[in-house]
Amino acid sequence: MDRLLYVAMTGAHQTLRAQAIVSHNLANANTNGFRQDLADFRSMPVFGEGLPTRVYSMAERTGTDLRLGRVMTTGRDLDVAVQGEGWLTVQAPDSTVAYTRAGDLQLDANGLLTTADGNPVLGSAGPISIPPAEKIEIGADGAISIRPLGETSSNLVEVDRLQLVKLPENNIYKDANGLMRTNDGQPAPLDASVRVVGGALESSNVNPAEALVSMIESARRFEIQVKMMKTAEETSNATNQLLRLE
Repeated sequence: MDRLLYVAMTGAHQTLRAQAIVSHNLANANTNGFRQDLADFRSMPVFGEGLPTRVYSMAERTGTDLRLGRVMTTGRDLDVAVQGEGWLTVQAPDSTVAYTRAGDLQLDANGLLTTADGNPVLGSAGPISIPPAEKIEIGADGAISIRPLGETSSNLVEVDRLQLVKLPENNIYKDANGLMRTNDGQPAPLDASVRVVGGALESSNVNPAEALVSMIESARRFEIQVKMMKTAEETSNATNQLLRLE
């Protein structure tokens, strides 16, 4: 009975872990540029002294769903939606290079261009700093142009350019901050073919209906595991009664 109980117990525990991943996806259904995590189950032998006669269930994040989100027009000057398979390059909290699709860019009090989470956006020579301007425009190639304060001319002056890259799907992972990184830690090369749409944002690729269905399935799976633990207990009690009769 201990084998049944162990499998059911670990199954219930790992189901809660998988449900946490789905909950995280659902919570970010309205987060710009968010890529949902994928979760799966597999059985793992319990290794120790002797033969591995026990197995347990293990839920793991098998990867990230890289499907594109929906592009929404906002009309805001600092909003950009990356087209196709491209990515924006940012400076992560640990000062290393990371990548994102979240294009709701902001200017801080010092004119530093950042993501909504406060990560500096990288340009031709590092973090992008934009001087005070009457107008800011981001071109399809990532060029950032401004009309300086006090200027009446319609001509714009280019001040920097977004670092736009393409990432190989088999060489990236998502870190704890929701940023994409390369497995080897090396910066991806710039790709001139990547284009952005100014005044637009890409939504999360989470389908709320699918996430809710996954939540319900996880809840039912947890109930089944609990019932299996109860069955193991009842079977063990019945066996003990039979042994006492002998």
